[in-house]
Amino acid sequence: MARVYPLEKYRNIGIIAHIDAGKTTTTERILFYTGKTYRIGSVDDGTTVTDWMVQERERGITIVSAAVTAEWKGYQINVIDTPGHIDFTAEVQRSLRVLDGGVVVFDAVQGVEPQSETVWRQADRYRVPRICFANKMDRVGASYENTIASIRERLGANPIAMQLPIGSEASFSGVIDLLTRQAIYWEDELGREPRVGEIPAELKDQAEEMRAQLVERAAELDDELTVKFLEGEELTVEEIKAGLRKAVIENKATLVFCGSSLRNKGVQPVLDAVIDYLPSPLDIPPVTGTDPETGQQIQQHPDDDAPLSALVFKIVSDPYVGRLAYFRVYSGKITQGTMVLNSVKGKKERIGRLLRMYADRREDITEVLAGDIGAVLGLKDSFTGDTLCEAQHPLLLESISFPEPVIQVAIEPKTTADQDKMAEALRRLSEEDPTFRVHTDENTGQTLISGMGELHLDVLVDRMVREFRVQANVGRPRVSYRETITRPIMNVDYKYAKQTGGRGQYGHVVFNLEPLDRGQGIVFENKIVGGVIPKEYFGAIQKGVEEATEGGVLAGYPVTDVKVTLVDGSYHEVDSNEMAFKMAAIFAFKEGIQKGAPVLLEPIMKVEVVLPEEYLGDVLGQLNARRGTILGIDVRPGNAQAIRAVVPLAEMFGYATELRSQTQGRGVFTMEFEHYAPVPESVANKVLNR
Repeated sequence: MARVYPLEKYRNIGIIAHIDAGKTTTTERILFYTGKTYRIGSVDDGTTVTDWMVQERERGITIVSAAVTAEWKGYQINVIDTPGHIDFTAEVQRSLRVLDGGVVVFDAVQGVEPQSETVWRQADRYRVPRICFANKMDRVGASYENTIASIRERLGANPIAMQLPIGSEASFSGVIDLLTRQAIYWEDELGREPRVGEIPAELKDQAEEMRAQLVERAAELDDELTVKFLEGEELTVEEIKAGLRKAVIENKATLVFCGSSLRNKGVQPVLDAVIDYLPSPLDIPPVTGTDPETGQQIQQHPDDDAPLSALVFKIVSDPYVGRLAYFRVYSGKITQGTMVLNSVKGKKERIGRLLRMYADRREDITEVLAGDIGAVLGLKDSFTGDTLCEAQHPLLLESISFPEPVIQVAIEPKTTADQDKMAEALRRLSEEDPTFRVHTDENTGQTLISGMGELHLDVLVDRMVREFRVQANVGRPRVSYRETITRPIMNVDYKYAKQTGGRGQYGHVVFNLEPLDRGQGIVFENKIVGGVIPKEYFGAIQKGVEEATEGGVLAGYPVTDVKVTLVDGSYHEVDSNEMAFKMAAIFAFKEGIQKGAPVLLEPIMKVEVVLPEEYLGDVLGQLNARRGTILGIDVRPGNAQAIRAVVPLAEMFGYATELRSQTQGRGVFTMEFEHYAPVPESVANKVLNR
C-alpha cells in the first residue's frame, strides 16, 4: 500500500487542558473545518463526535481520550482529544507518550488553572512541543495579556504572542496576524469563510509594536536570525516562521493564539499553526529502545522499511467487537495478518483487523505505516505500555508509568448470577484503565476497587451497570492508606523449615530493611556473594517480598517506600525449593516491618478553591478545620480569589456540598494527588480502631 501522505505531512497532536477550557469544542471545530463532519457537535446538546460515551454526554465532560484523523491543506492530522479532569489523568499521560505535539487550550478568563499546570508538566516530562490557544475570548473578563502573563509566571514557559485580538468580550470579532500584518474576521455564523482585511486604524500602532517584539524574540532564538537582526536586515516572514518552528520543536518557545471555539472564531489559524510550527514524525528525535537480551540502546528512525517498533498506548473493551488496542508505529509498518512479537511479555501476536479510528466509528485499513496511529482487534496478551516489534529484531520501548490509585470502595454483586458477570466486567475495565485496580480484602473477603477519585470510580461503576449489565451494591468511598517503616532494621533472620514425611521445606534468608524517601516504592537489592543461596532462588525471594508488600502489619494496607536488601541466608541440598524461599522472604519481611516502627501514610491532595472575595474567611476556616495547610492566595479576575492548599484526602469527602452551601453555590474547587505523608497519631488510632 503506497503512502497517501509523505511522512513530513503527518501531525500527531493532542488537545490538552484544564476541565471546561473548551478542548472538546475546539476538536469539534477542527473536525468541521477539515470536512470530517457536516454539522458542528455541541457538548451541551450531547452531539459531539469525540465525547461519544453515554457517561460523557450526560456529564458534559471527557472521560476517555478519543482519536480522530482529519486532513488540512494536504496534511494528515491525527488528533487526540484528552480529558481535563484529574481523575482521568492516565488518559492524558498515555496520549502524551505517543504524540509529537500538543495544543494546550486555556480559558482566557481564568488563565492557567491547576489541571493546566499538571498537563503542562506531563508534556514537559515527555518533551512534547506545544502551542497555546487562549479560548473563550468572547466571555466577560477574558484577557489575552493576562493569559500570556500567567503562562509565563505559573508555567515558567516562554510564550510568544502571534496574534492580537480585535475587540474584547462581547465585541470580539477577529484577530490580527502579527506575522503577515493582516486582520482576519469571522462574520458568518459557522465561521467557515474567514475574511482577510486591513488592520483597523486604531490598532495599527499596537500591532506594529507587538510585531516588533515578536521579530526580536524570534531572532533571539536562532543564531543566524540574531546576526541578521543585529545587522539591521529585514527578516522575511518565511525566515521568522522557520526560526519559530525550530524554537517550538526544541521546546524553547510556545506560540500563543486566541479565539472563541464556541463562537467559531479563530480555529483555522490554529490548524495552520499545527502545520507550520508543530513537528512531523521526522522532526522529533528517533525513538530509543533497548535490546531485551543485551540491554543495548537501539535507535529506530521513522522509516517504513526499518524494523518494526510500535507502542500500545490504550486498550478499549468494546462490548460488540471485543478488545481494541490503540498503537503508535514509530518505525516499520504493521500489516494485517502478520505476526509480531510483544517484547514485554515475550509472546507472539497475530495482527487481526486493522482500523483507522474516528472516535467510536471505524474504518478498515490493511496496514499502518511509520509515524501513524491505528487500532487493532484481536490481540490477546498486549496491554497499555507494551512494545510490538519483529521477532528477529526485538526491542523494548520505554513503557508508560501511571500514578497509584488513592481511593477505594467495596463492591458486591446483588445476585449470584451477577457474580461471574461482575468478575468479567472488572477484569475488562482494569485491562483498559491502568489506574483502576481490583483486589480482594483477605480479612473480610470483600472485593475492593481502587481509582484516582470519586468521579473515576463512579463512572466505572456506571459503565459496569450499562455496558456489562451487572447489578452491584457499592460501599462508601475509603482512603487508600499505605504503611511504611521509620527506622532501619538490620539482619532480620528468618528460617522457614518444615518437616513433613518425605521431603521437607527449607529456606533461610537474612534481610536489611531501610526506610526510603516518599514516592520511591519498594526497592529490592541482592547482595549475596559466594553462592550461599543458589541463583535459581533469587526470583522466588523477590516474589515473596513483592507479595508481602501487598498487606502491612498495622491494618493490612500496602507497604511502600522501603528498601529490602538480601544480605545472607542458607539452603539445604535436598529440602530447599522456590516455595520455601518465597515463604521465608514473606515472613522475614513481615517481621522486619513489625520491628521497624511502622506508621500509616495517607494521600495528601493539592486543592485549589476559587471563590468570591466575601467568602474568603469562612472557606479558609473550613480548610483549616479539615487539617489543610494554606500555601497561598491568588487574585483572579472578577473580584475572585483562588486559595491554594494541601489537604489530606480523608478530610475531603463531602467537601463539594459544604463549599456550595458556604458560598451560595459560587465557589468551585479542583483537587489532585500530591504525595503520601504520615498520619498524625490521633487520626491513625481512629483509622486502626475502625
